[in-house]
Order: sequence, then C-alpha cells, then structure tokens
Amino acid sequence: MDPTLSAAPVRSPRFSPVLSQNRPLRFITFFYLYVMQGVPAGFATTALANYIAAEGISSDRVGTFIAMQGLPWSFQFIWGPFIDKHQSSSMGRRRPWVLGAQLMAVVASLGMLTISDPAGNVYLLGLTFLIHSTVASVQDASVDAMAISTIPEHERGRINAFMRGGFLAGTALGAAGLAVVLRNEGFHTAVLTQSAFLLLLTVVTFFIREQPGDTLLPVSSQYVITDNETHDHSIRWLFTELFRGLFARESLRWFLPILLVYSCQNAFIRAFNIHLVQQLHWDPTELSQLTGSYGILIVVVILLVGGWAADRYGAKRLLPWVIGTNFLILLAFSLAAPYWSDHRVASAVAVVWNMLDPSLSVVAIPILMALCRPNVEGSQFTTYMAFVNLSDIIGAFVSGHAQQYVTAPTIGLCTAAAAGLGAVFVILRREIYKR
Repeated sequence: MDPTLSAAPVRSPRFSPVLSQNRPLRFITFFYLYVMQGVPAGFATTALANYIAAEGISSDRVGTFIAMQGLPWSFQFIWGPFIDKHQSSSMGRRRPWVLGAQLMAVVASLGMLTISDPAGNVYLLGLTFLIHSTVASVQDASVDAMAISTIPEHERGRINAFMRGGFLAGTALGAAGLAVVLRNEGFHTAVLTQSAFLLLLTVVTFFIREQPGDTLLPVSSQYVITDNETHDHSIRWLFTELFRGLFARESLRWFLPILLVYSCQNAFIRAFNIHLVQQLHWDPTELSQLTGSYGILIVVVILLVGGWAADRYGAKRLLPWVIGTNFLILLAFSLAAPYWSDHRVASAVAVVWNMLDPSLSVVAIPILMALCRPNVEGSQFTTYMAFVNLSDIIGAFVSGHAQQYVTAPTIGLCTAAAAGLGAVFVILRREIYKR
C-alpha cells in the first residue's frame, strides 16, 4: 500500500470528517459516492430505455443506446495509472480527482438539456450520456482508488457491500424516481433533478477529507513531502505492473467466471424488460418502479447479510454457492417464460432479479481487492470494476441485437447455461485447490 502524505497532527473534533479516523463516515461516504454513479446509470439504462422502447424504438437501437452510455466505463482502467501517479496534492491523495470529476459530471448532466425529444434523437441522446459517462468513469476510478487505500482489510466485505449497494440504490433511484419525473414533468425536468442531486452530493464531498492533515483547498505550504513519500514511478511502469496483475494466472482464474456471471445477469434483464414492454405491453414507468421499490428492499437485505457473511466465512468459500444460486435462478426464470404473461409472475421475476447482482458483488469484490498488486492497487481494482461495468454493455448490446432473431426466453436459457459453466469452473477449481 502506498504511504500517505505526512502532516502536522491535527486535533479532531468529536465528529471528524476524516475517512481514516471515522469508521461510520467510511460506510456513509462510500455508499453515497456510489449512489452518485448509480443515478445516471438507472436513468439511462432503465427509465429512458423503457421509455424509448415504449415509444416504438427497436430493441437493437435500445441496446445500442445503453451500450453508448456504458462504453466509457469499460475504458476507465486508462485513468487508474494517472490517478496513482499524481496523488501528492495538499487536498489528499485521491480527493482532488473525485471532486474534479464530480463537478464535470454535473456540467455533462446539464448538457443533456440540449435534447428536446429523447425518443426522436436516440443517437444524440446516447452521445450526451457517453460524454457524461466519460467524466463519471474518472470519478469512479478515483473513488475506487480512494476506497482501496483507506478501507482496512477487516472492513472490506461490509464496506464493499455498501459500495455496491450504493450503486444499486442509485440505479434504483434513477430508474424509479426519474421515471416518474420523466412521465409527469418531462425529460428536461428529469435532467435538472438529476443534475441538482449530483451537485448537492458534490458539495457534501468537499467537506470530507482522507487524512487529518489534508486541506479543503490546495494550500501546498501546509505540507512537507519527504523523498520516500513521492510517487515517482513512470506511467509505463505503472501500466506494466497493472497488466501483470490483471493477467496473472490467479487473477484470471477468479475474475473470468465472475465476469461471465455478471454478463449473464445483464443479458437476461435487458431481454426480459424489452419483452415485457414491447411484447406484453407493460407500462414502462410501472416496470421501472418495480426496480426502485421492492427491488431496493431486496438489495438492502442481501447486502447487509451478505457483507457480514463475506467477512465471517470468507468470500472465496461463498463464491461457488453464490454463482450456483445465480444459475438456478436464471434457469427458473427462463423455464417460467410461458407464465410471463401473468402479471404476478413477471413482477416476481423483475423483483427477484435484483438479488442476483448484490449477492455476487458482496463476495466477488473482496476477492478482486485481495488480488490487487502493491503500488497499482487502485488501478487494478478500477480495471476489474471497469470490466464488471463492461458486462452491462455486453449484456445490453448482445441481447438487444439477439432479440431481432430469437426470443427473450431463448436468450434467458442461454444465460442460464453460461452461468452454469461459470459455476462448474469455480467448483472444480475449489476441489483442485483442496487437494
């Protein structure tokens, strides 16, 4: 782990807004930082995707729109080495990156106001979200780097649950809340609501510091940086170490099946949602609200219980059980396809699906953190999460185009089969490891 900048001791108040000194603050901060990332994602991938699907936009164009929104997240590993290289500000190691990216995300969000008719300008809509996601991916990379350098190892399971829970809660809020605003008040009001929300939490972030000696504003005279605290690795060295860590045998053995299951989850739900809206004529707002009501309750329960279990029993021990459960649920969903026309069955599928991502995340993310190499741990963890985000793009794009040729139930069976392969791989690996 990289050493932190040294500074003169600072007397802390009863409530210290310093991450390194305040355990509850770490849980709260990383939760809401990921909520900020989730709200625009939920707005785009659920509220707007369902809205334009209901307006008659074809499934392949809906899939392309979602892919445009998510594309920058798959390249966020590029930012990691630069964040690891430039971390000597008096404001903290990662905080300047977080604040700068958050402010740019607010500006990019306001840029969506240039669109008057989202259904009539799908590709321009996708372009505005692509720009927003580009700056948001810098925020995500810097928050990931901040997390891995400030969270003690014994807290990782629970705080990782809060991190992923924050993203999923934000996604639900963007999906359900902004879907209602979109329907009742229009696209521009929904964009303004999103922008105001992001700006409010950016102001909150300004008053939170990483270390007690960090300054709110860049006042370099308060810091004395010693030679052994400088980060003088070249960008080339950082990228070399990053790719060594990513393509190490141990990394690939754990990460590939995890990535496969994430992709299966996303491919299923994209095909399922479009099927409900276009084939079964569901109201898109009602579908979006399912994610933000009962769905979020399931997310909270899974994350609280799963985070504790990951710390208590070990994430690697639980992973085969979690992936196996994902396989069985996807299989059951797909076999129930003849009953999707029953509103109660379809609602149950939409709600229960929400447990798949958090159940996998609470065991997968601690494993990925433990695989990260010293000096590039922020970059490596960010890259893992970039590929997790890429799984959403893959799922949306592939299932959207596949629905031009095959039905949603067929896509569901394919995702179940692929998840089953992931489960077999992880179980066999565990048995070999035991021997």
